[in-house]
This record gives sequence, structure tokens and C-alpha cells, in this order.
Amino acid sequence: MKLEGIRVIDLSVFLPGPYLTLAMADHGAEVIKIEAPGEGDPGRHIGLSDGPSTVFFRNLNRGKKSVVLDLKDNVQRDTLLALCETADVFVESFRPGAVDRLGVGYEAVRARNPRIVYCSISAFGQDGELRGRPAHDLALEAESGLLSMTLGNDGKPAMPGIPAADVLAGLQGLSGVLMALLRRERTGLGDHIDISMHDAMVGGMLNILGPAFAENRQPVPAHERTTGGAAFYRSYETQDGRYLVLAGQEPKFIHNLLGAFGRPDLAELCLRGPGPHQHPVMDFLKGEFRKKPLAEWNAYLAALDVCYGCVNTLPEALAHPNLLARGMIQRDGLDRRHISPPIRFSQEPARPNLHEPALGEHTTQFLKIAPASE
Repeated sequence: MKLEGIRVIDLSVFLPGPYLTLAMADHGAEVIKIEAPGEGDPGRHIGLSDGPSTVFFRNLNRGKKSVVLDLKDNVQRDTLLALCETADVFVESFRPGAVDRLGVGYEAVRARNPRIVYCSISAFGQDGELRGRPAHDLALEAESGLLSMTLGNDGKPAMPGIPAADVLAGLQGLSGVLMALLRRERTGLGDHIDISMHDAMVGGMLNILGPAFAENRQPVPAHERTTGGAAFYRSYETQDGRYLVLAGQEPKFIHNLLGAFGRPDLAELCLRGPGPHQHPVMDFLKGEFRKKPLAEWNAYLAALDVCYGCVNTLPEALAHPNLLARGMIQRDGLDRRHISPPIRFSQEPARPNLHEPALGEHTTQFLKIAPASE
């Protein structure tokens, strides 16, 4: 696997950091999860369980090793610093300044290991006026402006279905770690990566910033290309109360569907770009899609060259034939389902370890600070 021989020290909890280190573990890195005495990662206690741990925890921490250390204890802190001498990557998600107070900040770790790639993930970054302010995903989606573009039918901010700031921060952190490891091959030196969830959220909104950049105004979501202003990029209710989405605004898709529906004359409205002038097309499509249940529309649209999708429930999504055909759903020895690594290599495929660690399961193993395996 691509990351065999890489040792990662992971002090992160909840989602962004564990999401980053999950990808590394799935591709062969040895990830040593440092947990506090007592209850460990809060993710161990979030949501439902389908075995010895919560689904939340095992989804994000399979294949890792759990070491319990009290970093407020000088001896145990020194144990961690000694372990860092054998490591390649260090990931933490404390508020800025906390790791320095604990004695395991970047400078302290770099003094023991100049090759370390040290990644800090925080809400607002290591500097700036809000560096010490606590915030989780939803607050960053709000501060970044995303929620002002994610409105319900009542015109008020809607709750997103996934934690975009957490996931984007984890992915940006993974990219940063891999870039720093690649650069280290030339220089021999590591680096300190500062990942702000706020920065990551804004960096993920590049496609909706046109009105703000060009005219310094707030976009009207209902008039914009991907947030409600286009007939071919929105959801439609079907006869049985289910929903489908049209999700492709290229001319060929517009012509194909409207031609099949006998209304090629409406295409011109869509080709003029997003905005209220598309309402006649939206109204027409609303009426058409209410004539049949979702299953019939799925069969009909699959025969056309049209960009669309069915709004699946989560159980339906996990049984999706395409996911199953690609091996994206795996089962472990307890018959629990796992999501396979989305990053696929033909030459060195991931072989995820589908076991999640019990709290402190590997503490004794690392008290002797064994070097990273070759």
C-alpha cells in the first residue's frame, strides 16, 4: 500500500482529524491514536452502536492503534515526545496554543524530530483574531457564508445533510500532509501545516462567488446556477411523493429531455442562463414529473442521455448497485458494513483493517517506544 512504513501520531478527535488519518490508515500508514484517560475520543460515545463501538467511531477510526496518555503528566508527555522521534506525521485538533501548553506543540516536537510533518486543524486557524474561539462544523458553514446560500423553501438557512467544513478540512489536511511528505524527500525537513476549517469552507465555495467578487453583492440563491435558479439543476417531486433531481445544464441534456417531452421550444429559456425567466420550464417539469412514480421515471430517464439522480434514502443508497459493483461496501467479521476507501489505486489498492481499537488497546505496546516498522 502507498503509505506503508509511515507512522502517524494522531491527537485529533471528533471528525476532521480522524477523517484525515483514516485515509492514511486505510492506505497502510500506522496511525497511533493518542487518547485521554477516561472516555477517550468523544466519538466513542456519539450515536448508535452495532457492535463493540459506535458506528461513528468505527467509521473514522478503523485500523488505528489506541494509546492512552495523560499529557498533563510530565512522564507521559515525555513518552509521547519520545514516540514522536519515530514518527513521520503528527495531527492535532486542539484550540491554538493548547498543544504548546501541554508541551507537545510544533516547536517541541520538531526539536526532537526535524523531519516531522505536523498538521494542526482548528476552527479559525493558528493566527487571526478568532484563533481562540471554539466552533464546530455548523458555525463554520455559517461564518463562511455557505448557509446564506443554503436556504429552505421558507427562505431561511437550512441544516446541511453533511458536515462540509469538517470533511473539507480533513481533505485539505490530507493534501497538505502528503505534499509535505513529498517535499521532505528532497529537503529532509518536515513542516507545520495550519488548517483552518473556516479557510477550508471558503476555499470550497469558489463556484458560487461570482456575484460577490464581480459586483460585491449577495447572490439570490433562487436565481443562481446551482442553488435554485436553473430548471435543470433542482429537485422535482414524483407521483408517489418521492423526488428526483436534474443535475446537468449542458445544452445536450436540455435538448434531450425537453425534446422527449415534446417541448423543445422551452430550451431557449434554459440556454439564456439561470434566473426567474426559467420559471415556465420549472413549472412545466414539475407537472410532468408528478405524472409517474419515481421508479418509472428512473427507468425512463436511464434510456435518455440526461443528467439526473434519484433522491435515495440512506438504506437505498447503501444498497446502490453501482456502489456494490465497485466494492464500496465491505463487511467485517461481525458482519458490520464499512465504506471502502474512495481513493482507488490499480497497482497498490487499499487493504483497510476493519477493526477499530478499544480504548487504550495498544498502550502497553508503545511504552517501550518501538521504532516504526520497515
